[in-house]
Amino acid sequence: MQKTSSLMVRLDEQSKATLSAAAELRRISVSDYVRSVVVGQAERELAAAEAQTIAMTAEEQLQFWNALAKPPKLSKAQKELGAMMRGEA
Repeated sequence: MQKTSSLMVRLDEQSKATLSAAAELRRISVSDYVRSVVVGQAERELAAAEAQTIAMTAEEQLQFWNALAKPPKLSKAQKELGAMMRGEA
């Protein structure tokens, strides 16, 4: 891959340390690590958008499922409407 342009990204120290550690595990530079992971993820997201599907990580899937499984909190207006429909108001 020929590198023809640069991209500057600002990170907090913890994020930078995490990226450095992950790159070290693969024995590649941080730039090569970020390029391999981020470009791959971007390509998957673009492919999902093209196919008109939603692509979520395992963590995002779990958060979505938990949100769907949680009972909704009704607003005051919704509670009043429910009472009217049941003939209580």
